[in-house]
Amino acid sequence: MKSVLLSCMLVGSFLFSYAQVSLVKEEFLMQHPPVPAVHASTITELPGGQLVASWFGGSRESAPDVCIYTSVFTKGKWSAPAIAATGIVDDKTRYAAWNPVLITTRAHKLILFYKVGPNPREWWGLMKYSTDKGRTWSKEEKLPEGILGPIKNKPVQLANGTILHPSSTESKDEKQWHIHVELSDSNGHNWRSIPINCDTFGVIQPSALFYPGGRLQLLCRSRQNVIVQTFSDDNGETWSPLTRQTILNPNSGIDAVTTKSGLQVLIYNPAKMGADWSDGRNELRVAVSKDGENWRDVYELEKQPEGEFSYPAVIQTKDGLLHITYTYNRQNIKHVVLKLKKM
Repeated sequence: MKSVLLSCMLVGSFLFSYAQVSLVKEEFLMQHPPVPAVHASTITELPGGQLVASWFGGSRESAPDVCIYTSVFTKGKWSAPAIAATGIVDDKTRYAAWNPVLITTRAHKLILFYKVGPNPREWWGLMKYSTDKGRTWSKEEKLPEGILGPIKNKPVQLANGTILHPSSTESKDEKQWHIHVELSDSNGHNWRSIPINCDTFGVIQPSALFYPGGRLQLLCRSRQNVIVQTFSDDNGETWSPLTRQTILNPNSGIDAVTTKSGLQVLIYNPAKMGADWSDGRNELRVAVSKDGENWRDVYELEKQPEGEFSYPAVIQTKDGLLHITYTYNRQNIKHVVLKLKKM
């Protein structure tokens, strides 16, 4: 039974409870996927309640024909997938497009960030805007040298209007993973990069969470098969040393969101000690926490003997619902809507 009843749950010094987590809807974004392989979805809400989702797709991950696709949810259905960006550099050069990330700013500006390059060690960041709710996109704009933009998970807009982009890099030998944050203005310009000390863990693809008093937390995928965290108390200018959480994760992408009530929600693949990604992406779970460190599983999105259900994205819409998208066996993108009821 996917709906889970929780009552009088004690986490740290917080006592809170939930009536239930209930399924509102689950569906695939595409009735007829136009390409054989898709991955790395992202989702955002537009003014008026419309949704826009994006992902990359092509013959296989990293192939030069991989493009960024988008779909708009309006009047109860997802539009047919449309190509929003490609990796075409010039008449003779084309690379794969990677990892789209969407944000709708407080000024209702819709921005699409993505990467282009032969692999994640050598890619570069680009961005596009849409002024018609995701139906068409501007000409691509390359980000400044040394700036990649958000790597997998959504940027967050701070109280002062600054956009914080959770980012990361991988070394050419694939042995060094480092997270950092990038700060831009509310239009995606005037960039700065903030380093984070990653001597103790190999980490990429952070997600950002909010706390009272302006405190921020990043949750990261790691090479050590655990979720790793760091905190900031100064709007992302400096970050605490990396520490591990108790949740095991099989070196697989995660995402998280802070709800309007202050509850933290995490979407992740579980793992057993010593497992690698191929041993854990057949399960995908939803967990909740009050402090971002002690988590309780509340919902099973997937639990199958085999398969890959990975790279989740999660947002909370204005109506309070959780919208989750994720890769479904590299063949489609699944969209799940959940309702969290607080007692």
